[in-house]
Amino acid sequence: MKKPILIIFLVLLVDQLIKIYIKTHFALGEEYKIASWFIIHFTENNGMAFGMQLAGQYGKIFLSIFRIGAVIAIGWYLRDIVQKKMHPGLIISIALIFAGALGNIIDSAFYGLIFNESGFEPSRLFPPGGGYASFLHGKVVDMFYFPIIEGHFPSWFPFWGSEEFIFFRPVFNFSDSSITVGVFLILLFQRKFYPKKEENSPPAANASGEGEIKTTN
Repeated sequence: MKKPILIIFLVLLVDQLIKIYIKTHFALGEEYKIASWFIIHFTENNGMAFGMQLAGQYGKIFLSIFRIGAVIAIGWYLRDIVQKKMHPGLIISIALIFAGALGNIIDSAFYGLIFNESGFEPSRLFPPGGGYASFLHGKVVDMFYFPIIEGHFPSWFPFWGSEEFIFFRPVFNFSDSSITVGVFLILLFQRKFYPKKEENSPPAANASGEGEIKTTN
């Protein structure tokens, strides 16, 4: 159990260090271009991975409760496969997914309590006036932006003719990456992680002929 715990700890540590640094050093919408295809762009979202979200406060509460339930279920499954000594690759993959999901829950649960609202200036950690939101109403911090391919759709292209095209458009964080890597590993190596049990072959007839069905005229 030591290896998955170490993986979870390291993912959470890196994830939270990056998020706290971005939130306390970048204004909302500020960006730093490392390369034309790799940009640090500070944004926040109320919802799911890669900037997707559910509208309204009820949507936020539902999503937070769903996340907590999912993390509990993933944690239970991780403990189960560790006890059963299943494939180490599967254990690592589930640990990555668990850590990523937990990392985003931390933002949602606590960032509204310990940070002031992001805006034209970087946020302050533990501001004198208190945080910007209540428990489970915090925003998830995103920062990684990879516009690898940029261009425009052809004018004849249905629906999006002549519109700008960017791949990859979503802005995400380290937790999102951890979840994605974990899921990708499971999909890629599922036959190794979940080997099929060989069916028991029927018992062979012994030399005396027992087990054979005899017919009579």
